[in-house]
Amino acid sequence: MKPLPEVIFKDCGNISYAPAWQLQEELLQIAVQQKVKNRTDPNLFSLPIQYLLFCEHKPVYTLGKSGKQENLLMTQEELNANGIEYFPINRGGDITYHGPGQITGYPIFDLEQFTTDINIYLRNLEEAIIRTLAIYGIPAARYPGLTGVWIEPEIESRARKICAMGIRCSRWVTMHGFAFNVNTDLSYFNNIIPCGISDKAVTSMQQELGLSLNMEEVKHHLQNEIASVFGFIYSTPAHAV
Repeated sequence: MKPLPEVIFKDCGNISYAPAWQLQEELLQIAVQQKVKNRTDPNLFSLPIQYLLFCEHKPVYTLGKSGKQENLLMTQEELNANGIEYFPINRGGDITYHGPGQITGYPIFDLEQFTTDINIYLRNLEEAIIRTLAIYGIPAARYPGLTGVWIEPEIESRARKICAMGIRCSRWVTMHGFAFNVNTDLSYFNNIIPCGISDKAVTSMQQELGLSLNMEEVKHHLQNEIASVFGFIYSTPAHAV
């Protein structure tokens, strides 16, 4: 039987966006360099180390490479006055918000250890979020043609997004990932057109249930569901970050 892929989990805690982005880039480059070595010298073959990073960011808006600047509804002066950072970044998708009470997940996965199909990869991330929400009695699903996880997507006037996604992939190694609203202050979304979609609302677990959730508990369930959906085990080798 083929052994299950291994992934190192790291909870980065409350962290500004820039160092988390830098960490992702560093881990991706290490994995890519290992894959290049594997091809140039098969005798020294070694699987790239994979990571799953969880973060809670300080308030920040990020704009994907295919996004539109006009979907940010604040000036730089207004951002500065409200203590909000802003980064145009190298993932797919449009603009979104990250902040306290939100689980931002960054899988640094080598898809050649899973499936080299970006569509399946995104659907698996969505599935893990959907299963986590089900644990709390929140029915969620996909919205046809739109990436992410939604509440009541079948009712056009009530459809609301609870998890946004945007990724980058280099030599089948992923970075960036998902933004899952748990206890998120949703007022921050009023300053942007989230994901470039002007006619859909944004929600959170707190909004849906009417109570604040234990973040560590939600992280634990989500961590387990991601491993279950993708079919890997967690490991902590001595050279982990």
